[in-house]
Amino acid sequence: MGEKFKISNLDLYYGDFQALKNINMSIQEREITAFIGPSGCGKSTFIKCLNRMNDLVEGCKITGEILLDGEDIYRGMDVNLLRKRVGMVFQKPNPFPMSIYDNIAYGPRTHGIRSKAKLDEIVEKSLRDAAIWDEVKDRLKRSAIGMSGGQQQRLCIARALAVDPEVILMDEPTSALDPISTSKIEDLVIELKKKYTIIMVTHNMQQAVRVSDKTVFFLLGEVIESGETEKLFSVPQDKRTEDYITGRFG
Repeated sequence: MGEKFKISNLDLYYGDFQALKNINMSIQEREITAFIGPSGCGKSTFIKCLNRMNDLVEGCKITGEILLDGEDIYRGMDVNLLRKRVGMVFQKPNPFPMSIYDNIAYGPRTHGIRSKAKLDEIVEKSLRDAAIWDEVKDRLKRSAIGMSGGQQQRLCIARALAVDPEVILMDEPTSALDPISTSKIEDLVIELKKKYTIIMVTHNMQQAVRVSDKTVFFLLGEVIESGETEKLFSVPQDKRTEDYITGRFG
């Protein structure tokens, strides 16, 4: 297992406000890395750097370096190619207002796949990999908007898988879902790490413990502590980490 991302001396400013301060981190491939920490402390801002979603934010300035497989993603990498390699699943399920089939085929079509047989194959494989094929295989032509929240979120994961990414970013993917849907997504995430590198922002510390290999604790734009999940939760090295995970915080 090699290193997938290497982040060095990353600073991020929105105008005059510094949202991320000197982030240094290495993310291993085919592992689940969880980012925890209070709201507004930089976790979502940071994962949006990894697929350059912050490029869309006005007044956002980034210094430092982010390497994906040794290549600097901010210098000379095609952003469309980057977003194909690094997929994203958001907090609220956001299916496109089109059929279930077209939601999944959308990305592959943008990347030039036209053959119906090939698209059929990608749609089925992505929905199977997202553990939702059996629930939707008889209604692929129906609108995705009619699905339940938990199904929509698995559809959005399938949509991310359809373009064959290497990394999947998940920004609190279960915070809008009920416990049963949440547990389905957690099982799914554990299954997906056989093939993908997964980086997940979560407010739910139990979730971090259940699914992640590594955990990173953010506070006010800084990484306070990171390491193997089990170790970070059982013997935190920093008093602030301990205060946060025991709930004595804020």
